[in-house]
Amino acid sequence: METAGYTTLTRQAGLLREMQVVANNIANSATTGYRQEGLIFSEYVKRVQDGPSLSMATANVRNTSMMQGGLAQTGGRLDFAIEGDGFFLIETPAGQRLTRAGSFALSAEGDLVTQDGFRVLDAGGAPVFVPPDATDLNVAADGTMSANGRPLTQIGLVEPADPLDMIREDGVMFRTESQIEPALNGKLRQGFLEGANVDPIGQITRMIEVQRAYEMGQSFLDAENERVREAMKTFTR
Repeated sequence: METAGYTTLTRQAGLLREMQVVANNIANSATTGYRQEGLIFSEYVKRVQDGPSLSMATANVRNTSMMQGGLAQTGGRLDFAIEGDGFFLIETPAGQRLTRAGSFALSAEGDLVTQDGFRVLDAGGAPVFVPPDATDLNVAADGTMSANGRPLTQIGLVEPADPLDMIREDGVMFRTESQIEPALNGKLRQGFLEGANVDPIGQITRMIEVQRAYEMGQSFLDAENERVREAMKTFTR
C-alpha cells in the first residue's frame, strides 16, 4: 500500500473512534452528572528519504468537557449538584475516583454512598458519616453538612491539577494520576441534580459529519484499491 493509503487508514481509524465517542455522548445525554467527551486529532509528520514527507493522523487523546450541566430541582435531602468547578471524591475498591453524579443515599452503617454503594469522602479524605439520630439535614454551599444546626462534616469538593489527565472509567466516574486539589470555584446545591452537559443536537450534527468524512475516506480507499488492481493487471499481461 502506498503512502496515501496508509495516511487514509490512520484517518479512518480516528474517525471510527470519534464516532464511538459521539454515539456514547448521545446515549448518555440523560445520565445524571455525565461529562461530554471528545477526541483531539493530531498529526505526525516524518521525513522520508528520497521522497515527500509522510503524514499520519491520530486521535488517541480524549478530552472531557467541563461545561456546566443543567440543574434540576428534586427536593431530595441527599441529592447534591455542583455549581461551578469540582468533583465529588468517592472511595472504590480500586481507589479514589471523581464524579459529578450527586444522587446519594445512606448505607446501613450511616455512610453517605453513591448509587453503586461507593462511599463519599469528606474534605479530609474520610468517609462522610451521618449519625442515625440526625434530622433536619442541611448542606451549605461549601459542603458543610449539619443536622439540627450542629455541624457534622464537610463533603469534599476537589479537582485534578491537570484536567486532561482524567481517565473515564465508566459513564460518570474518572480516575486521575495528577494531584487532587480543593475546588475553590465550586459550590453545592442541596436538593438538586446536575444533568449531562451533552449538546444532543450538536452531537448528532457531528455524527453526520464524521459519517460523511468516513464514507469519503472509504471511497478513496476503494478507488485506490481499484487503481492498484488495474495496474497489476497491466504489468502481468
